[in-house]
Amino acid sequence: MASVASPVIFKEFCPLYYLLNAIPTKVQKGFRSIVVYLTALDTNGDYIAVGSSIGMLYLYCRHLNQMKKYNFEGKCESITFVKLLSCFDDLVAVGTASGRVAVFQLVSSLPGRNKQLRRFDVAGIHKSSITALAWSPNGMKLFSGDDKGKIVYSALDLDQGTCNSSLVLEEPSSIVQLDYNQKVLLVSTLQRTLLFYTEEKSVKQVGTQPRK
Repeated sequence: MASVASPVIFKEFCPLYYLLNAIPTKVQKGFRSIVVYLTALDTNGDYIAVGSSIGMLYLYCRHLNQMKKYNFEGKCESITFVKLLSCFDDLVAVGTASGRVAVFQLVSSLPGRNKQLRRFDVAGIHKSSITALAWSPNGMKLFSGDDKGKIVYSALDLDQGTCNSSLVLEEPSSIVQLDYNQKVLLVSTLQRTLLFYTEEKSVKQVGTQPRK
């Protein structure tokens, strides 16, 4: 006897006022009042990460119902991309409009986990706006792409507290999406999609026709 399919239930989700109310709509810079725009978003089961136009990362912990703030020292610039990762430690990568990339290793209350906030910087290879970020599942590799077509690989050693970065690929158009799995990096640009094999450092294009 054929099983009867369960009915589809539509739900209307309300705006997250508890989250939005924890983010200021304006900040004061000297005598000027600056409007805060929300510019980047990523979520997982533990956190909601929101980037802003004032260079502030707002990180909401879903279990503790707490909002924390992280920022870049120096110039106040818009955050263009954020990417969360939950592995042994909780990590969040942040990219900005000028090409700065930083990784925050978050504090955890669980035994054996990280007890001190640490930040790793991807040393100035990018010179333009960050448009994509991708983690490896174990948090040891981070790939970042920008709107000039550069893709940078950063190797993180959380135990030693080091981050070593190098340029691995350069495309003639802006990077729009990155995804990494099993030593293969999927890259989408404004003109094409390709697979970059990180061990062999070889490229295989997906499809034959360029995007219009």
